[in-house]
Amino acid sequence: MAITLHEIAKLLDHSTLQPFLTEEDIIKGCDIALEYNTATVCARPGDMPLVVKRLAGSSVLPCTVIGFPHGAHHMDVKCFEAQRALDDGCRELDMVLNIGKMLHGDEAYVEEEIRRLAELAHHRDAILKVILETCYLNDEQKRIACRLSEAAGADFVKTSTGYGSAGATISDVQLMRETVSEKVRVKASGGIRTLDMVLSCRKAGAVRCGVSATAKIMAEAKERLEKGILTEEPLRAVENTAGGAY
Repeated sequence: MAITLHEIAKLLDHSTLQPFLTEEDIIKGCDIALEYNTATVCARPGDMPLVVKRLAGSSVLPCTVIGFPHGAHHMDVKCFEAQRALDDGCRELDMVLNIGKMLHGDEAYVEEEIRRLAELAHHRDAILKVILETCYLNDEQKRIACRLSEAAGADFVKTSTGYGSAGATISDVQLMRETVSEKVRVKASGGIRTLDMVLSCRKAGAVRCGVSATAKIMAEAKERLEKGILTEEPLRAVENTAGGAY
């Protein structure tokens, strides 16, 4: 089956999360997202006013991260961070669950934190994605985290921050898609740098991919389109791991 450039672009949350990025870099990132008409620009919380202004009038939505990248902020701090981002015009929140609490088995805490953030987001017509940081969890913990996220009202479960010991894997995307109901979507992120990896994640069940290599991925897609070989299927096998930061 054929896939369009527009459909590929709308799979992408263009990431501008590196700590060293300047205001000029954030503007450039927004302009890349606008050029290709991606789903969102996922930027640092302090960048939201700039991102919201730059994306105004477009279909590219402003997105930010909460409790990033370690997930260990106090629950009240995460809620404040989320509220401020929403006040600044953010439309999508990608929160890192409290990884330590998850590993300890404190499911009540994990679910309550997600619920509070989901309620804040939904009250403002925004959505919440929950980053599991799958590299630190075993498969059963991933399944539990997915179930807690759904029970708490999350709109997405997401693989990784891109700053853990590993990033997205096809097997994790499949596991997450199999665990949550159709009401919850899946986002892959961390180390996704090629069109084939994007298409592989999509085939495994992801409807979004967090990437900073947007221009490279879209150039690959355009080249395949010109050759008449742009399809939903990746051209080559993709390894089941994708480590490294965005």
